[in-house]
Amino acid sequence: MTIEFNDGTCLSFSYEARRIKGQRYHPWDGMWRNYELFLLVGHERDLLGLRTNARGNKDYMFRAITPPGKEKQLLLGLAKNMNSLIDNPIWYHSILTTCNTSIVKLVNKVTPGRIPFFLRNFLPGYTPKVAFKLALIEDWGGYEKTLELARIDQKAMKWDGEGDYSEMIRSHLPTSKNQ
Repeated sequence: MTIEFNDGTCLSFSYEARRIKGQRYHPWDGMWRNYELFLLVGHERDLLGLRTNARGNKDYMFRAITPPGKEKQLLLGLAKNMNSLIDNPIWYHSILTTCNTSIVKLVNKVTPGRIPFFLRNFLPGYTPKVAFKLALIEDWGGYEKTLELARIDQKAMKWDGEGDYSEMIRSHLPTSKNQ
């Protein structure tokens, strides 16, 4: 999840399974208290660039539809979650406490009932489709077209290290209806 500030700064937040150096992630191990949950925060070029340029992941960028006045609450909720994990660590769980379920919980805390319970909430591969159906993300011409336009990994791979990374990867996205 990335928050874009008025000055163009893009700060990314990513819930992750914390591993010990050399430890590999496996979903089965994630069921049995092998990883703590942590919230990674950094510049978008670092967090997203790690996934797209270093790991070669297929990645998408959707523009969220946030109810008016909830943006600040969402940011404060992320900060509270991060601080809470210091004093009250939580175990990552491959089904119940993941990157996806942590964001769902936060969104529902800020806007109760915004994301109803679906079994698909526990399967990250369904996140874009569920978000689209619930109008949590902008519609850029139907689901398939939105998915096509939201794909940014190929664009990110072309970054030469010069200029504004966040601006570059957004350059092909449709103009926001809120601008």
